[in-house]
Amino acid sequence: MLKPPRAPPFPPSPPPGGPPGAAARFVSADGGTARLEVVLTDNPFSDASLDVVPELRELARAAAASAGLDPGAVLVGGDTAAEADTRTAGNRDSRVVLPLILLAIGVVLALLLRSLVAPLYLMATIAFTYFATLGLAVIVFLLVFDHAGIGPGVPFFLFVFLNALSVDYNIYLMSRIREEVRRAPLKEATGYALARTGPVITSAGLILAGTFSALMTLPLEDLVQLGFAVGIGVLIDTFITRTLIVPALVAIFGRWNWWPSRTPA
Repeated sequence: MLKPPRAPPFPPSPPPGGPPGAAARFVSADGGTARLEVVLTDNPFSDASLDVVPELRELARAAAASAGLDPGAVLVGGDTAAEADTRTAGNRDSRVVLPLILLAIGVVLALLLRSLVAPLYLMATIAFTYFATLGLAVIVFLLVFDHAGIGPGVPFFLFVFLNALSVDYNIYLMSRIREEVRRAPLKEATGYALARTGPVITSAGLILAGTFSALMTLPLEDLVQLGFAVGIGVLIDTFITRTLIVPALVAIFGRWNWWPSRTPA
């Protein structure tokens, strides 16, 4: 669409002196703006259609330049273009914002535990929970719910919510282990800390999973997907990651959990 600085809107009917008939729907009253409609042969929200949008923009700007028009005035809009831009922004956030969030969590854990080793495997468990949840959710969405795909914003918000919850559980459990290891060997201290924090973490996980599952009652597909994914992710983090994986890693690393600081005594 060729759009000068102050183009008037397209009128529903031909104005006096404007283009006659159906042309009024595609040419502005002053003739300075034209609209071209392009209909895709594929599903307008499929990956193939979204991939066409950047190429279509380049072709339209090149055609405008060859016709002596300003390429910057050519705009490609519509639902498909908006969805393509949303996907591009989501992919950029996944590459830049999500690693920064995980790095910030690692810094907080390092300062709290006074260790460089424990935050590394704790961040790895967070990533494990996220990817396991995302993979399971995609399978359920495609095979059970019969969705066409996953919403572009679901992976990002899933990561944010799971990280916010996982870091709380990490801090609670690891702080208790560090406290108990002052009074008992590491394996005994880990078991004692897990027994004392387990009921709280389990109760909180069940409540949060139920809370986010309430989003599945809404008529919006993206919110249904987000509610299901976060609910499943919280349960995985509660009953697998925080209950089995983290205590096992603590026992495996032994005194190296607290490196470079000394083992609490």
